[in-house]
Amino acid sequence: MRGGGAGGPLSWAGLALLLAAAVPWAAARPRPAASGRRPRHSVVLVACDSLDGRLTFYPGNQTVELPFINFMKRHGAVFLNAYTNSPICCPSRAAMWSGLFTHLTESWNNFKGLDPDYVTWMDLMEKHGYQTQKYGKLDYTSGHHSVSNRVEAWTRDVDFLLRQEGRPVVNLTGDRRHVRVMEADWRNTDKAVAWIREEAINLTQPFALYLGLNLPHPYPSPYAGENFGSSTFLTSPYWLEKVMYEAIKIPKWSSLSEMHPVDYYSSYTKNCTGQFTKQEVKNIRAFYYAMCAETDAMLGEIISALRDTGLLKETIVIFTSDHGELAMEHRQFYKMSMYEGSSHVPLLVMGPGIKEQQQISNVVSLVDIYPTMLDIAGIPVPQNLSGYSLIPLLQGKAEDEVSPRGPRPSWVLSEFHGCNVNASTYMLRTDKWKYIAYSDGHSVLPQLFDLSADPDELTNVAVKFPVIVNSLDKILRSVVNYPKVSSYVQDYNKKQFISWKQSLGQNYSAVIANLRWHQDWLKEPKKYENAIDEWLSQRELIK
Repeated sequence: MRGGGAGGPLSWAGLALLLAAAVPWAAARPRPAASGRRPRHSVVLVACDSLDGRLTFYPGNQTVELPFINFMKRHGAVFLNAYTNSPICCPSRAAMWSGLFTHLTESWNNFKGLDPDYVTWMDLMEKHGYQTQKYGKLDYTSGHHSVSNRVEAWTRDVDFLLRQEGRPVVNLTGDRRHVRVMEADWRNTDKAVAWIREEAINLTQPFALYLGLNLPHPYPSPYAGENFGSSTFLTSPYWLEKVMYEAIKIPKWSSLSEMHPVDYYSSYTKNCTGQFTKQEVKNIRAFYYAMCAETDAMLGEIISALRDTGLLKETIVIFTSDHGELAMEHRQFYKMSMYEGSSHVPLLVMGPGIKEQQQISNVVSLVDIYPTMLDIAGIPVPQNLSGYSLIPLLQGKAEDEVSPRGPRPSWVLSEFHGCNVNASTYMLRTDKWKYIAYSDGHSVLPQLFDLSADPDELTNVAVKFPVIVNSLDKILRSVVNYPKVSSYVQDYNKKQFISWKQSLGQNYSAVIANLRWHQDWLKEPKKYENAIDEWLSQRELIK
């Protein structure tokens, strides 16, 4: 490995010392707790954006050096089957900060999240005596992201097909000395490190620190129109050298004619139905993995600051992501899909009371963060949450012995209602099965994958196993009345679009023509406006 130079991540000599050192959890002295309560530990949550969870264990971890993720695995636990509750930024984060499924938060797209005054787990921890601090990307409240992003979500039922993203490309910047590629993330990491070294070390009460990173999310592509989209995988030679190029797997693609109709819509709107050489695909994946390596280095700065200040031994550290990144699997990049690359997230936990070198196979999801944080803080967990505390799994306890709600379900739920997908999508993941239902459950064919036999999800076996489909669909409907939710979202989209259109007045035609789909729209603007008018006339809104 090559050193980072001044201003870079932890030096490789320092890294070697850190990785070689034992972490004396048994010697931890937790901050004093209120009388009659068990000691409460500090907690740090580092949440990045778009990191494929399969990179944190074999065989995915053979493609790129992630030393600090490996450090967490060695001194703590890695969850092998952790999932987002909605594979897009804001709805996923709304689930993580609320502990509720997406159909309960009604975070239907990247514009629609939690209300600003929603009581999060961090709010409760602060109320119960924790010193709290947040840095970096939050993105769980309403009102963010581009106009294109929300209009594309609202109009997904319109009878047209338009490219909404730039073609995925790579961009190599700087030289082997260029370490801090994603400067905004590094600035936020520096702020969190400074807070640990200057503030946390002097606290007498436990603390909860959150760091949100934008990496390894792709970068903006200026040629792509309004607010650019984000289809550029950008890194420097320094990080690209951390990638084992020969280990990169070229994903298999179905032919366009054989694709599931929702997958075809996604691939087309993401500008991925054109020709790509194997070299192009391999480069996109290599650059993505290099961006993951830079993300890992930021996690390392936090772990190193905790160790240097003596706080690591009394702090629970959690690392996760809002969703994954397809990186050209299934002829797509980005997320918005229930395939593993998009929906499978990293989840690693280490700290006092956490058994070391655990690989936990239970299915879990991001709604479990909320009750876990409250459990760490000794705060009673509300019974109406969608998630379950991870602490029993981390401590190797039988969950029905310690949870008044009984054992956690044997499934997790993920759902998606936003852009680049033309039907509300619901995924139920169990032991080896992944069941994906769409819309009303009838108008779009479901998918069923046996992940034990088909980890790349290339063969839909829904027709082959109708009994399994019926069983899983029954469970899904017991959790969420998904035909009703899908209908509600359709009407919500129409209502929001009408309100937006009316707000533009005479500027409507010019504004809608120049969103991210401008390259296609401007070829036949009247055709696409007529398609929207036809859609608006089709059904009555919910009053």
